[in-house]
Amino acid sequence: MNVPPTVATGAAEPVTLTWLGQAGFLLATGPVAVLVDPWLSPHPERLGDPPDTGLLPLRIDAVLATHGHPDHLDLDGLAELRATHRLGRVVVPRPHVDATRERLAGAEVTGVRPGDRLDEPVPVDVVPAWHGVTTEDAYGDGRAADGTTPHVGYVLTLGGTVIYHAGDTIGPPALAEAVARLAPDVALLPVNGRDGRREAAGIVGNLDPLEAARLAVAVGAELLIPMHHDAVKGNTGDVVALVRAAGRSPGPHLLLPVRERALRLPPPARPRLLGGAP
Repeated sequence: MNVPPTVATGAAEPVTLTWLGQAGFLLATGPVAVLVDPWLSPHPERLGDPPDTGLLPLRIDAVLATHGHPDHLDLDGLAELRATHRLGRVVVPRPHVDATRERLAGAEVTGVRPGDRLDEPVPVDVVPAWHGVTTEDAYGDGRAADGTTPHVGYVLTLGGTVIYHAGDTIGPPALAEAVARLAPDVALLPVNGRDGRREAAGIVGNLDPLEAARLAVAVGAELLIPMHHDAVKGNTGDVVALVRAAGRSPGPHLLLPVRERALRLPPPARPRLLGGAP
């Protein structure tokens, strides 16, 4: 006899999101806290001060880095953070494992590639990203013959809410297809765009505001949160253009968080099967 899957009818556990600037987020539910792409160090090209690490919980269960650029994998900042905070698993694309283990001696470092899934401390599915280490190799998925790549995205499930953090990427159909299968409720997407001026300066670009809105629709997200538009001189994004793009129907709701201020995410709009599947 085929037994239909059970639909969870209780309220999802609340999830709080704190934007740390650029692509950095603290995601928390219950006792679990996860950092994604925290950029914690000063930098001469930085607009404004780094985030206040004193606002972070003393125990951080996992740190996820999408790629090796220092505004995403800030090894110096993480090394300093370990002096005052308890850090759990550090997750990086496989090509960055050795450098991470060397800088964060004794840390639990896990290397991943697209298609991998982690179950602890929260379920995390690793998805591709179309980026580049330099402008010479932009904009591909960077995969080697063994499937490893220096840049990825993550789809996390916290308290019944599925959150897609794209890292740095553009939005080819193959990416939308890979992420849509995981049915994210929330999409954290870069919106700084790309152009010849920045590429001439060696800056690998990302989705522009209209592309970000279209990708959020393509993956089925109910909520779009922009990132990677505020922190680097000469590489900011036009959030007003995003407001115009996201205001078209059909489209996701748009949420513009305040830096370093915790925000409770709305519960998922759709019921989910027990175990997190849509």
